[in-house]
Amino acid sequence: MEVNVIIIPVRCFTCGSLIGDKWEDFAMRIKQGEDAGNVLDSLGMKRYCCRRMLLSHVEIIDEILKFYEETKKRETP
Repeated sequence: MEVNVIIIPVRCFTCGSLIGDKWEDFAMRIKQGEDAGNVLDSLGMKRYCCRRMLLSHVEIIDEILKFYEETKKRETP
């Protein structure tokens, strides 16, 4: 079972600007091979603090879910 859970902060930690709504578009366009800087510019992200929030984000939820699912398997008889 694959679950798509996104754990991107809703707002920039530094300035408080809304960034969570831009993640899906950013990730999709990066996977298609677009330049990250150009994608951020087109999304209107000018502040470097907001840009770093998207550039440095690592999706670790898939790794965490593996451990959770394994624990659940062990608990069920």
